[in-house]
Amino acid sequence: MRDGVLIRLFGVFAGLFGMCGIGLAAAASHLDDQRLLGSAALMCLVHAPALLGLIAAGSRLRFTALSGGLLILGVLLFAGDLVKRHFTGAGLFPMSAPSGGMIMMAGWLIVGLGALLTAQPSTTEV
Repeated sequence: MRDGVLIRLFGVFAGLFGMCGIGLAAAASHLDDQRLLGSAALMCLVHAPALLGLIAAGSRLRFTALSGGLLILGVLLFAGDLVKRHFTGAGLFPMSAPSGGMIMMAGWLIVGLGALLTAQPSTTEV
């Protein structure tokens, strides 16, 4: 990654997503309806290490800023909608969870494209 700001931003969101994921999983385990909070916890916990992976890949992977930004935005929309829906009965805005899901899917697609379009590593790199 060329920009130290992106590394810090991805690290901050990885930590926040990890913390929120654990908290949401704990909350879901104590409530009658675990569906919404459990799904939100899963999205947070899956994407926290993914952001750390993008930091580790750095400049060896193309489009890290774009893919990481999409993953962050997607998780915020998807998990945020589910949490708000659980506690208030209404989502963030119409189609926010599906939009977040599509944005996460786009982020993962760009991760794959970034790996595909990266120059071949030398035989000494694995």
